[in-house]
Amino acid sequence: MATATPALLGALDDFTSRENWDKFFALRGGGDSFEWYAEWAQIKAPLRSLLLGAEGADILVPGCGSSVLSEELYDLGFRRITNIDFSRVIVADMLRRHARARPEMRWRVMDMTKMQFPDGSFDFVLDKGGLDALMEPEVGTELGMKYLNEAKRVLKSGGKFVCFTLAESHVLDLLLPEFRFGWDLSIQAIASERSSKSAFQTFMVVMVKGKMGVVHTIESRLDENAKYCNMKQANAVIHALQNENKIRESHTSGVDVLFSLRDLQLGAIGNLKVIVPGRRRQLILGEQGSSLYCYKAVFMDAKNQTGVFAYHCGVFIVPKARAQEWLFASEEGQWVVVESAKAARLIMVFLDSRHASADMDVIKKDLSPLVKDLEPEYPEDTDPIPFMMASDGVKQRDILHEVTSEITGPMVVEDVVYENVDGDQSCSSEKMFRRLIFKRSSGLVQSEALLISESPSEETDNKSKNSSTASKKKNQKKGLSGSKNSLRIDHSYLGSSYHSSIICGLSLAASALTAAVSSGEKVSTTIVGLGAGSLPMFLRGCLPFLDIEVVELDPMMEEVAKKYFGFSMDEQLKVHFGDGIKFIEEKAVADHGTSAHSVPNRSDSNAVRILIIDVDSSDLSSGLSCPHVSFVEDAFLMSAKKFLSAGGLLIINLVARSSAVREMVISRLKVVFEHLYSLQLEEDVNEVLFASPSERYLEIDHLDEAAAKLKAMLKYPVDVESDIKNLQKLQ
Repeated sequence: MATATPALLGALDDFTSRENWDKFFALRGGGDSFEWYAEWAQIKAPLRSLLLGAEGADILVPGCGSSVLSEELYDLGFRRITNIDFSRVIVADMLRRHARARPEMRWRVMDMTKMQFPDGSFDFVLDKGGLDALMEPEVGTELGMKYLNEAKRVLKSGGKFVCFTLAESHVLDLLLPEFRFGWDLSIQAIASERSSKSAFQTFMVVMVKGKMGVVHTIESRLDENAKYCNMKQANAVIHALQNENKIRESHTSGVDVLFSLRDLQLGAIGNLKVIVPGRRRQLILGEQGSSLYCYKAVFMDAKNQTGVFAYHCGVFIVPKARAQEWLFASEEGQWVVVESAKAARLIMVFLDSRHASADMDVIKKDLSPLVKDLEPEYPEDTDPIPFMMASDGVKQRDILHEVTSEITGPMVVEDVVYENVDGDQSCSSEKMFRRLIFKRSSGLVQSEALLISESPSEETDNKSKNSSTASKKKNQKKGLSGSKNSLRIDHSYLGSSYHSSIICGLSLAASALTAAVSSGEKVSTTIVGLGAGSLPMFLRGCLPFLDIEVVELDPMMEEVAKKYFGFSMDEQLKVHFGDGIKFIEEKAVADHGTSAHSVPNRSDSNAVRILIIDVDSSDLSSGLSCPHVSFVEDAFLMSAKKFLSAGGLLIINLVARSSAVREMVISRLKVVFEHLYSLQLEEDVNEVLFASPSERYLEIDHLDEAAAKLKAMLKYPVDVESDIKNLQKLQ
């Protein structure tokens, strides 16, 4: 057996290049074999055990190269072996070497990412380094995914895909999810010669093609292989398998799992080409890099398939303003929509803040390739999938102000009236809302406030200052409940459901807050991010014992908040302009010094503190819409921990574009903070995280009682006792 010289290896700058492989094999010359890793003596026993009794099986060896694998198997009695490689040089050499000695073995020049075999042609596909070669980190996953799709396609039901691999993390990140649904997977380490522990450990992964949609946990034999296995490599693999098995267990737990589009393509819910009456699943469409936006969606096959349908498949878009209505938010209501849409399959797509000002044609163009993969098979119907849409919910819109800030970018202040607010058809009861929109973040509705009628005394006080405005706009709001001049912001109203989650989560510190009220102490509350000032104004009125300081980077936000959203400051509510990260870092150092043994300088060092991070991010490349990635980096989290002393709450409004980014944020918080909780209302894209450095001040064991304590302190109504049921401790 030959070894690879530096000159030979230099020919393989790119393992995915046909020309490079032709050059490699031409330089080596013909007549001998070459193994990248895992010699025949090492893999013979586990492979023979796997193939026992299957001498008549059809075996495919993709990317065969000049390995001895095929000839050794042939000599053991496995005659129906087909070898493919895209290098004409090596196929010609192997055919010349084996045509007479092994006449039944076949050799073909073929790209293993584009195989020319019918579906279900083989009982075994034996891959020895082929997947690894396609998965060079700088190349990405495209070729690897194409190859795996082909390998799965050409296997018979019950067939086995056997992969000899170094099991590097980027390979497992593709391999394990791709065989999650409908495959039984096991893995073992391959022993090195003379039981020595090789620098590069080879693993044998076996995937058995089973029933579509069935999920099995992975069988690992790596602990059994410890005596001859490179355990440094093996431990990394074991960790990856543990994480994958957690995901697989969640799919078998009966919980309503949120699938990805790729999960469905892999058969997570069965064959997508076939309508299954009454099938309903929740999923996320789109991901960073493959689409402009991500979308929450519900996949539904009509319960009654005996009627006449207008469409075999349709898309129904639900705007953010209507997402909480019973018709769209409840499963029962969604089935009503399916029936009324007269579609055999309906994909209900929910828009949220990320899509607020996006052009609907752009949304449809973005969705079209995503929903195409969910279309059932109807050969006679070649029409494109139709898009249906509920009204965007805005009955009337009046733009009050447009301005561009050097820091925040273009902003819009508008008054809107939604259609059928609270289901009330009466024109006299129409409600008007004032919204602040950040155009930089795909039209993010940053704040929404309720406008209500002023009392007669307020109206008289404001009449003179508003008279000029009234003369200009007196005809703009006919038919609404009062003229615009008699309307003011209702600061007792929470326009964002995640704000309710923030209030609810304060139950975690209810006893400490109660003690502060009893003693007449103020509770230090810092909010990073002013927006339109809705949250700090609500907190000031709802919990008057809070001493609130808002940190805002953009001075223009204060101008907008004051002029259009009734924001005001006093001794209880102050605004500091500057970088929120630097502010917290400087405060933490001032309070506690730079040393872990420094004596605290705070006079209230024993009092509970609250720190709220409520900022969006203009940089979506990080995968975070809220907050900016800097607020979840280790340096800031450590400053926040020091800022909170031995107790208190760090509250983060989180909007992640992918589960991987969310998990990254969660893992970082877990490293720094001893306690971590999450609260997310079902219809909300925002998730609110609550972190604390210690149990001090926390209500952990009796959250219902804590919620009742908090509710008793609130001056404004918030459904704390109901929302607290959604609070979850993150282990």
